[in-house]
Amino acid sequence: MKIHQQDIQAQRESETIQVEVPAQWPGRASTAVQEAAPPTPRPAPRPVPIPVPIRTGHRFLIYKQDPSVTELGARLTFIPTVVLNGPADARVRTELQDVTPVARNINGDFVFTAGSPQFDCAHTFAVVRQTMAMYERHNGGDPIPFAWNVDGDTERITVFPHAGEGANAFYTRTGKALKFLFFTPQGQPPGSVLHTCRSHDIVAHETGHAILDGLKPGWLSAGNPPQTGGLHESFGDITAIFLALAEPDQADALVALTKANLHDKSFLSELAEEFGKALGMPSGLRNADNDLKLSQVGNEVHAISQVFTGAIYDVLADVYTFELSRQRRTKDPAIVLIETASALCKLVFDAIVASPATGARYVDVANQMLQVSATRGAPAIYRTFIRNRFAVREITTAVTPLRDLMSGRMAMTEAGYTGDGQDVTEVEPHDEHSASLRADQDRSRCCGTMQMPEYEVIDAEKLARGGSLEDDDILRDELDGLRRAFSA
Repeated sequence: MKIHQQDIQAQRESETIQVEVPAQWPGRASTAVQEAAPPTPRPAPRPVPIPVPIRTGHRFLIYKQDPSVTELGARLTFIPTVVLNGPADARVRTELQDVTPVARNINGDFVFTAGSPQFDCAHTFAVVRQTMAMYERHNGGDPIPFAWNVDGDTERITVFPHAGEGANAFYTRTGKALKFLFFTPQGQPPGSVLHTCRSHDIVAHETGHAILDGLKPGWLSAGNPPQTGGLHESFGDITAIFLALAEPDQADALVALTKANLHDKSFLSELAEEFGKALGMPSGLRNADNDLKLSQVGNEVHAISQVFTGAIYDVLADVYTFELSRQRRTKDPAIVLIETASALCKLVFDAIVASPATGARYVDVANQMLQVSATRGAPAIYRTFIRNRFAVREITTAVTPLRDLMSGRMAMTEAGYTGDGQDVTEVEPHDEHSASLRADQDRSRCCGTMQMPEYEVIDAEKLARGGSLEDDDILRDELDGLRRAFSA
């Protein structure tokens, strides 16, 4: 049957619904007529059900580095757990006077204008949560306790995005808190306030202190060797590095920026760029891609930490070079980088867990890395990278000759390369009389965490037992002296 265009038009006109508009409607006559659109057709039911994803989770707008790193800027991230208004959940709560609790929007997300107090609360919470989640993945999915979570205690950590004025940030076990300060850089107008909470690196670094204090509560004591303090500061820095590489957008941006060369200048190795420049430094607060040796740093913990961080960063770059050479035809370089960083992060995490409860040295962690790597069947060249990088920084003895490394002729793509055929998994400290092992800790240039009085006066053995700390614990010696004096 042939249907003409005019027949279709007539049919449409006959289906038009006539609606009389009441006279009381302003500006309308009672005789006016409107055309109402036909009802929207209902979709036909699908014979096969569609899998419905789990809806738990919320979007957050965060700085991917800090406000000065414009290549990444502020982007959305997803936290796949239930977050209450605050933001708060079972492990973390946020506190900012006259601002919190910050409420989710109509879509259940924490998305606010960058730089606003609400943004600072959401950003800081999200980075803390992402840092914790990264290490929980390496812990087999099990939660990592805070140092006070003993004997069934489940008390949360409190995050203070605007804790007070000052050029610092810190973790405190006594306060069960992460506190981020703000300040006006010298020479800047009064309104140019820098908030440490807006730095992805700084938030990850301080959260790293809290996580390591839960894993090794004895390590924060100033009574440990300087290298133990260096492990704490370094753990904060490598936490920031590994967290950046756990995020695909950051890994992809880094590969494009450096052409997959981790020794090229980038936001990854430069830590806390905005903060560092505000303090008069040429770039970041610290540079992970450095050449420092233990003989160059004495007993100053801030500098000592950079030796360990630099060794780990070099191992990361070496392993990435090896893995990219054998996987570049089957995987995107950014995917290789994400997987390489994740594997090394877990190796460092497991090595730290297996290290001594107090008095830990760099060589202890290095040996655990070598042994865990061998147990897991990683290529022998991985352990060559570890031995070489720790040895060249005068942390450990050089069991295998360093001539290939120092001459640039090392076989970076041979899985079985060891330098001399020996796959050694235990090495000795380079210098047992080093100031980094023998002297008292100098924490004068460390972050606020390492300068908290509780870690200066409470001995390592008491800290290692975990649990809450009270003000009386910090004042114990003085109070005991007063009791003796007043009992006479």
